[in-house]
Amino acid sequence: MVNKDKNMFSVEFERETDGRWIAEISKLPGVLAYGETKVQAKQKVYALALRVLADKAEHGRIPISVSKLFAYGMASR
Repeated sequence: MVNKDKNMFSVEFERETDGRWIAEISKLPGVLAYGETKVQAKQKVYALALRVLADKAEHGRIPISVSKLFAYGMASR
């Protein structure tokens, strides 16, 4: 899958010989998940990616693409 938006994360899929699906986000090293179906692999890789991004955010290593997911403003009182 090719994204025109450089700030998006591409998910790559591959099917194993035993029928399982692998989903991987190459821009996030180690973010790879198996599933019995392609949908299940996608759900698992999304969840893992969110955990990895949350850990990076907690440690101040937020990729620019993640910071663009949020808008900032002041709460009115």
